[in-house]
Amino acid sequence: MLQWTIIFLVISVIAALFGATSTSRVAANIAWAIFVVFLIIWILTFIF
Repeated sequence: MLQWTIIFLVISVIAALFGATSTSRVAANIAWAIFVVFLIIWILTFIF
């Protein structure tokens, strides 16, 4: 799951370099959402 976060983050950076700001913003938001889900699952594994 963390690998998908890194992939979308790289897509976001590449899109920003080419000037596609809306694509960059969407990719960054997807990366952020996946990272938050990853953190929640990671924390839950330590609790249970």
